[in-house]
Amino acid sequence: MKPAFFQAALLGGILLLVAGCSNLPTQTPAKPSATASENLPAGWTATSDSLTPGDVVKGNWWTAFNDASLNRIITQAVGNNYQIAQSRAQLAQANAQAIIAGASRVPAVSAGLQASRTRQGDGSGDHSTNETYGLNLLNVSWEVDLWGRLRAQSAAANESYLASNEALRAVRQAVAAQTAKTYLALVESKQQLGLSQRTLQVMTETARQVGNRADVGIGSPSDKYLSQSNRDSAKAGLAGHQETLDRVSRQLQLLMSAYPNADVATANALPALPALPKAGVPASLLTRRPDVLAAERRLRAVGFNVIAAKRSLLPHFSLSTGLGTASTELKDLLDGDFSLWSLGGNLLQPVFQGGTLRANVQLNEAQQQEAANAYAQVALTAFSEVETALAARSTINNRQAALCSAANAAKSAEQIAFNRYRQGIEPFLTVLESQQRTLNASSACISAKRAALDNYVDLQLALGGGFETLAASPTTLQARTATRLPVPPNKQAR
Repeated sequence: MKPAFFQAALLGGILLLVAGCSNLPTQTPAKPSATASENLPAGWTATSDSLTPGDVVKGNWWTAFNDASLNRIITQAVGNNYQIAQSRAQLAQANAQAIIAGASRVPAVSAGLQASRTRQGDGSGDHSTNETYGLNLLNVSWEVDLWGRLRAQSAAANESYLASNEALRAVRQAVAAQTAKTYLALVESKQQLGLSQRTLQVMTETARQVGNRADVGIGSPSDKYLSQSNRDSAKAGLAGHQETLDRVSRQLQLLMSAYPNADVATANALPALPALPKAGVPASLLTRRPDVLAAERRLRAVGFNVIAAKRSLLPHFSLSTGLGTASTELKDLLDGDFSLWSLGGNLLQPVFQGGTLRANVQLNEAQQQEAANAYAQVALTAFSEVETALAARSTINNRQAALCSAANAAKSAEQIAFNRYRQGIEPFLTVLESQQRTLNASSACISAKRAALDNYVDLQLALGGGFETLAASPTTLQARTATRLPVPPNKQAR
């Protein structure tokens, strides 16, 4: 066996032995203490509902509205929305950063060809020229991760990727919910516009009849002008609802990333309220909400950064080897008799760097505290959103029932008042008042229906309903970052 190949084999054995040292366990940052179930109530204060076995918050909750137009619009919004596209790009960046961090844990291998020519004078006017050629068949360099510093850095990058993954889910869910609510607002605007059109027709006919009565001396001229004023006010209301319809249409098209020409096909009436989801228990929310999961992943990432910063205080050990040929003749580079090999190691212990390394530890520990507080805030906000949506549910339903009942009563009163006016029993002011009450109550009934649907959307979003979970980890990282981490300790890693 030639010496070069013998040394290469020897080096390979050394690398395998040292690799065992790099498997020292890296302490995993613990989950935030706020996730402990004993710190949370057993149920929501605003409801007595709880999940039964098999009950889950399902994805694509908007399909429960049975509205094909809504399904189509949400699909388009999620596929084209620029905010979601930005989150996808951020996820791709995090994936690349995780791959880069994982690459530092494996040997770097390279090959190359060198050539040099030197010319040196001897002081008498003569000179000599030397040519040297080298072929590096194999250059290997590897920083041995004795203390788990590189492993912690790789784990931090992977947690950041997973945080970006959850953040993308959160953005998609938010866009879907915002699109659904804007769609419902648009359908409500169409219904309000239709109500205004019908009201204008009624008031136009009323003005005609009252005017005819005044013209023949049966009715009062003041009644004639009051009815005309009521009719013109209805025209103004119609114009206002048309403006609202156009504005909401453009808002919806903005979410769809479509040109805002105010031309959106929708249903003509608000859908029926689907069966409301069960709320489960507060602890289960922390495992469903993508924004909470993203905050937890960020906290774990900075926890690994703290570990890596502390391990940076320890010695760094690296190995390098080279195998190739060297000669003064280019033709000899492929001749094994001109072989060249090298083997080296480097042990570096930081001694004095102006406090940089310890300051970096303090920096990462402060970032860890920031991330812990951010997680607590996100979790608390999630609880508040669910409690608020649950508390509003019964109130909104009761309000809707009362307003729609008032609208029906106002319609009956309007018809009775007009008939009694024609008989000379009621003054025309009673007719005007009953017409206005009918308009207001009917409009409020439509708005109350939409508010109940909005509450359904809010509750679904607050409970973490949305899409299926994206890939749990980048497939390109599996071979590089797959590690069996120990059970999280009871206390956060210091």
